Amino acid sequence: MTPAVSSSPPDTKLETAMTITRRTALSGLAIGLTLAGLGRPAFAAEDVTLEVLYNLPGFTKFHQPLADEFMKNNPGIKINFLAPAPGYNEGQQQVLRAAVTGNLPDVYFSGYNLTAELVHTLLPRQQITDLGPFIEAEGGKTFLDKNYSPKMAALGQIDGKQYGLPVNASSPIIYINSELVTKAGGDPDNMPKTFPGLIELAAKIHALDPKIAGMGYDINGWPDDWLWQALIFEQGGTLVDPATKTVAFDNEIGLNALKMTRQFVTEGGQTLLDWDQSRQQFGAGLTGFIFSTPAHVQTIEGLVGERFELKTATFPLDNAEKGGVPTGGNSAVILTQDKARQDAAWKYLKWVTGPEAQNTIVRITGYLPTNQLATGPDFLEPYYAEHPNVKTASLQADRSMPWAGYPGGDSVRIWRTQRDIIGTVMRGEVTPEEGLKQIVEQTNALMK
Repeated sequence: MTPAVSSSPPDTKLETAMTITRRTALSGLAIGLTLAGLGRPAFAAEDVTLEVLYNLPGFTKFHQPLADEFMKNNPGIKINFLAPAPGYNEGQQQVLRAAVTGNLPDVYFSGYNLTAELVHTLLPRQQITDLGPFIEAEGGKTFLDKNYSPKMAALGQIDGKQYGLPVNASSPIIYINSELVTKAGGDPDNMPKTFPGLIELAAKIHALDPKIAGMGYDINGWPDDWLWQALIFEQGGTLVDPATKTVAFDNEIGLNALKMTRQFVTEGGQTLLDWDQSRQQFGAGLTGFIFSTPAHVQTIEGLVGERFELKTATFPLDNAEKGGVPTGGNSAVILTQDKARQDAAWKYLKWVTGPEAQNTIVRITGYLPTNQLATGPDFLEPYYAEHPNVKTASLQADRSMPWAGYPGGDSVRIWRTQRDIIGTVMRGEVTPEEGLKQIVEQTNALMK
C-alpha cells in the first residue's frame, strides 16, 4: 500500500530548504552507489508484491512450491497468498464482496463455471483484466496454439475474450474394481463406452451379491453440478439456450439424464451416499465402479491398497459425435489494474500454466495438464507410463467442454435446488418426467 502523502505545502522556507537538501543528498547517494559498481540504484522502484487468492486449502501442496520457484526465478516479484477459500463457490462470493470494498486480490484462481459471472460483474467496474494485449505481446495466436489446445484455451474465454489462463482441469473418469467387473463377465480394460452398457454391467455386478453396489454415480451428494452437466453434455446437449436465456435441456436429453439417474439405483444397484462415503465403499471392495474426479486417483489408490486391482477408464459418450465432458477446475485471472502489478501477474500466469509447473501440478493432483507441452518426454510422458490410472484423464482432453454457469449469478443456489429434485427422482419419490418439469421451472425462475 502506498503511504499517504500530505497535500499541504511546507509551512516555512526552512522546511522547504530541508526538503530540497534531503532529496539532493539521497539522489547523490544513489548515483554514488551506482557509480561505485554496486548494481542497481539503492532507491530504484520497489519490488512488486502480488496478493493471490486460490480456492481449496488442499491445493496449497502445489501452489506454495510453485510460488517459491517463481519467486526464486523472479526476485523482484513476491507472491503473498491470502487464506484459501474452502471451495469455488465460497471464493466467488469472497471476491464479489471484495469488489464492493475495492479490496480485490491481484490474481484469483476462478472456477470455470463461475468465471462468466465474475467477468460480467467486474468488467463494468473495470476490475478485471483482458489478457488479450499480453497475449499479443507474446505472439498472439502462435503463443496460445503452442501452449494450449483450443478447447483448453476456451476454458478461460468469456464473450470471445481471454480473461483467464487454464491452471487446473479435471473431467470425470471411471474408477474400476477389476475383480468385480471380471467376475460379472466384463473386461476392465475395455469398459462399455455408453451409459446403457455400463448400467447393464452394473446390474450383473450387483447380481453377484446384493450387498455389492454395481456402480456409484454420486450426483445426489455432489457439491456442484459437474456430474449433472456431464449427463447432459455426453448426450450432445447444452445447459442454457443463449438466445432465450432459459434451460436448454427441457427435452429428451434432460429426461433421459433423469431416467438414467433412477436406473443407476434400480438396475445398477447404486447406494445413495455422499461422494466421500461412496469413495470409501468403493475402496472397501463393495462397488463395481464409480465416477469421480481424476484428482482422487492417489486417494482412491490409497483406499484400495492391495485389496484389488484398480483401473480407470474414460467417461462414456452416448453421442460419440457431439458429446463431451464438462471440465472442472480453474483459470488464473488478473484483477489488479495497476500496470506494474499486471506485468508481474502476467509473468506469474505464464509460469503457473507453463509446462514445468503443469508437470508438477499433474504429478501432485492427477489433473489433466492444461499446457500441451507438458505431455512431452521431458515432463509427463515417463510419469504416465508408470501411472496409467493418472493418464486416463488426459485421453479425454479433446472431449473437454467448458463447465458452464447460469446467467443471473445464482448458479450455486440453482444447483442446490436441482440436486434436491434429482435426489427425489433417484429415490423413486418423483418420476423423471415430473422431476424434469420441476428442475426446468425452478431453474428458469432462479435465472430471472
